[in-house]
Amino acid sequence: MSSRKKISIFGVTGSIGTSAADVILASQGAFNVQVVTAGQNVRKLAEMAIRLKAKKAVIAQEELLQPLKDSLAAYGIAADAGKQALIEAAAEPADLLLAAIVGFEGLRPIMAALEKGINVAIANKEPLVAAGPLLMAAARKSGARLLPVDSEHNAVFQVWEERNRSKIAKVILTASGGPFLNWTQGQMEKATPEQATSHPNWSMGPKISVDSATMMNKALEVIEAACLFDLPPEKIEVLIHPQSVIHSLVVYTDGSVLAQMGESDMRTPIAHALGWPERLPSGGKQLEMTKMSALTFQAPNFAKFPALGYAYKSLREGPAACVALNAANEVAVKAFLDRRIGFLTILNCVGNALEQVKGNLSQDHPKTVEESEKLDNTVRVLTESFISRLTQDQQNITVRTQ
Repeated sequence: MSSRKKISIFGVTGSIGTSAADVILASQGAFNVQVVTAGQNVRKLAEMAIRLKAKKAVIAQEELLQPLKDSLAAYGIAADAGKQALIEAAAEPADLLLAAIVGFEGLRPIMAALEKGINVAIANKEPLVAAGPLLMAAARKSGARLLPVDSEHNAVFQVWEERNRSKIAKVILTASGGPFLNWTQGQMEKATPEQATSHPNWSMGPKISVDSATMMNKALEVIEAACLFDLPPEKIEVLIHPQSVIHSLVVYTDGSVLAQMGESDMRTPIAHALGWPERLPSGGKQLEMTKMSALTFQAPNFAKFPALGYAYKSLREGPAACVALNAANEVAVKAFLDRRIGFLTILNCVGNALEQVKGNLSQDHPKTVEESEKLDNTVRVLTESFISRLTQDQQNITVRTQ
């Protein structure tokens, strides 16, 4: 790189954030870290701020400001706290913001950065799913770039020929199939949070691990791909590839299929997004072709994993359905991790939310961030109510059978 790139990392304490720190530290001075943020982990946020020599650290929970200040006082690193502080920090001068806050909470900071013309390397797919058209419009207006960090979308980005956009037949997103690929419906019904978060290939946080197990992660990625690459649903396919060596493919009308391959290591797509348009060492392993086993592929089972069908349905119905799908899934996954509902009930919650939006809410498609947030909150309340009814019904059944 010709000069040091100024970067902020939103969500530095999670798996993406810590992998990004590895890439930055391996880059031999290619970056100046401006702002690092976290939700509530003061100790790790302070540790990462010190390690990366950041100028400022921001914690989302306001009551944690003083402990953060105390941890950083000896290092000359500024501290701030609160959701508004996160938004303001995202708009501070930088060349690139890495967006790795889990869930819908990342929307406002991403929008703030884009509106200031700051390029965003986006790792959290939920804001794109819930407000993709709004984010893309903000990027176009300011001239900022949205750079995909998700391994699948980063793979597409690397083999996408914009000059031949009209000659692209389709994009294929690969999926490992998750830990329950070969489980029966009966086995999945009894799945525990521990089993659902044990991914066979990737090291990820609990929420995205559960999404992988339900294949909601891939469903969200279908919507994300439609948004990032301006593709209709019929030009996006999903292919099960258990080895996770090929991360995505772009099929051209001349019969050529371009694929991006690599180890199952998030440092690779992170390094690509952080270094773009140049390339950086990731600190990860190189793919050794002679040591690979056979690469296998199969079509996904839409009946067994209904999340995929919900994604295509939501894309066809429009932005309100995408907001509902994401909001209901976030609430349901948390309820599953808290052991309030069973694994298969997660998708029941999503299906209910989509029906509510289509049938009962008569919801116009959100045209602003505020409207997206309002609908998101409405669906969360509805989903919590749906879960409460389900758990109460289950308790009543248990009482009657005793």
